[in-house]
Amino acid sequence: MTSSIDVLVSEVGPRDGLQSIHRLMSTQDKKRWITAEAAAGVLEIEVGSFVSAKLIPQLADTAELVAHSLTIPGLTVAALVPNYRGAEKAIECGVHKITIPLSVSETHSLKNLNRTHAQLLDEVRRIAALIRDVPLPRRPAFEGALSTAFGCTIEGPVPQRKVVELAEALMAAGCDEVGLSDTTGYGNPAQVKSLTLAVWAAVGRKHLTGIHLHNTRGQGLANVVAALDVGLSTVDASLGGLGGCPSAPGASGNIVTEDLVFLLEAMGLRTGIDITQLLAVRRIVQEALPGECLYGFVADAGLPKGFISASKLALDD
Repeated sequence: MTSSIDVLVSEVGPRDGLQSIHRLMSTQDKKRWITAEAAAGVLEIEVGSFVSAKLIPQLADTAELVAHSLTIPGLTVAALVPNYRGAEKAIECGVHKITIPLSVSETHSLKNLNRTHAQLLDEVRRIAALIRDVPLPRRPAFEGALSTAFGCTIEGPVPQRKVVELAEALMAAGCDEVGLSDTTGYGNPAQVKSLTLAVWAAVGRKHLTGIHLHNTRGQGLANVVAALDVGLSTVDASLGGLGGCPSAPGASGNIVTEDLVFLLEAMGLRTGIDITQLLAVRRIVQEALPGECLYGFVADAGLPKGFISASKLALDD
């Protein structure tokens, strides 16, 4: 978080948005996307995942995308890793932030990463030790994402106590922070507030600042408002609402970056993002993925007449 913004919008489209679609986007088009979105003011982008190209061919060019993204001034370059080997590659490439997903639903963990909770926590400990050996100027932040924290399409309801227990385990294993992920779009505003407060009580406010939400059942932006009300300050989103988890049946629908930015700016919260430029980035993605459905109300309806964003007002002042 910087003094010039109130909420950090973290773009996950190049990773989470592309991992569940069949059409391949060219590396050159991905670079155009990342460059244009950074130019619009997006400060953090998850550019890919160091996962087997055989499993997810859409993400085979992650190392090249990291190298490109690191040339963009002021951009935090993030990547997801499934295991120790992926973390080694991410560190070698020089990413600023590494995220490893730990599914609270162990059934989902086995399907997604082929790891039990105990096995994945062992991986986390090994990765944390690896990161500690990296010199401070190059040392990446390390986040443990609590996937399926709000419910699982395979197991059903997920007990809050289990989320808290695994948040504590991730911090004890060496993560710098944890994040709440509504992988399956089960979450509701009351649950967002309750779960955030419970995890804060266990690991401290500074170790949980962000949330990853899906709009599968239309509650994505309502959950954003609940997250802001309780005090979270980082929200993930995907341009055009692309993506979903391939290992969770029916779990489509990341929240739409364009709609999220409009919501925040209309509420008077600065994101530092130029929404007009952001809507232009959408055209780059649509041209690169012909026939792929993009979502979002702001792109269809346009900005309200006379709309001035909070970030623009702050600059004018």
